[in-house]
Amino acid sequence: MSALHKVVVLGAGNIGGSLAQRLAEMDLAEEVALVDIIDGLPQGKALDIQESAPILEFSTQVTGGTSLDALEGADVVVETAGLARKPGMSRSDLLEKNAAIVRGHAEAVRTKAPRAISIVVTNPVDVMTYFFREVSQLPPQQVFGESGTLDTARFRTFVAEALHVAPRDVTGFVLGTHGDTMVPILSLTSVSGVPLSRLLPPERLGAIVERTKQGGGEIVSLLKSGSAFYAPTASQAELVRAVANDEHRLLPAAAHLNGEFGERGVYVGVPVVLGRRGVERIVEVELTPAERAAFAASVQAVRADLQVLSKLGPG
Repeated sequence: MSALHKVVVLGAGNIGGSLAQRLAEMDLAEEVALVDIIDGLPQGKALDIQESAPILEFSTQVTGGTSLDALEGADVVVETAGLARKPGMSRSDLLEKNAAIVRGHAEAVRTKAPRAISIVVTNPVDVMTYFFREVSQLPPQQVFGESGTLDTARFRTFVAEALHVAPRDVTGFVLGTHGDTMVPILSLTSVSGVPLSRLLPPERLGAIVERTKQGGGEIVSLLKSGSAFYAPTASQAELVRAVANDEHRLLPAAAHLNGEFGERGVYVGVPVVLGRRGVERIVEVELTPAERAAFAASVQAVRADLQVLSKLGPG
């Protein structure tokens, strides 16, 4: 029997459609519902995914539609709707337009699925997660954002490439904002327990850090139109699975800080333990002085966007 009754994916673009496919194949829920304002898009993608069930042997029912009534009975909601970045555009450039989209969805979750765990993907994700929580008025532990999970996957990939080792043997965290001021935590990165600092010289580490910070932009530049969705949806599916199966996974995600790491009233990427109730707790890891300073700068970047957001109001 599936762990969840229903997962609702808001937005049926490349992210939403790919995520619905991953979730269906993982058999985490009885139903995965795709919702989008473009009639035919969510229905078509849902049908396409459903027709793969006999081959891939999953039992999840995949549905698609344009009505937010699909939120009724949702255990998990994943907010993917919004404009994608174009070359030369920062995540912050998307703030005002995507806030308008998120506002309507958060209001619907508040009335139709107030007990759902909500995972925000829409960029700039730290700010949009804050905004979603403000508008929905859900408890902070029920709302978190997919940020560090993706950035950490990119970081681990680049480390594995540099060392010619299996990516799964690289462990570590990328904290802070999902943007140019993200903070790969080198002091906590290792390969099967061997500290990364013993395996690569400082200049190589510096290059990997910079590539990680530009990871999304690198793909946007290569694609020319649109942005990444394979790695992002893999990280989102990992978060949904942690909730669905009550796994108590320790993963980096954009969570609400209430004094942790010396910060309050902001959503930013930190290590959290995820389970069926959402964010069970935030794990305060020890950072070097340089990492702590970089983390503080990252939080300030988020607060700068929150100042812009404050003009929009909670609705």
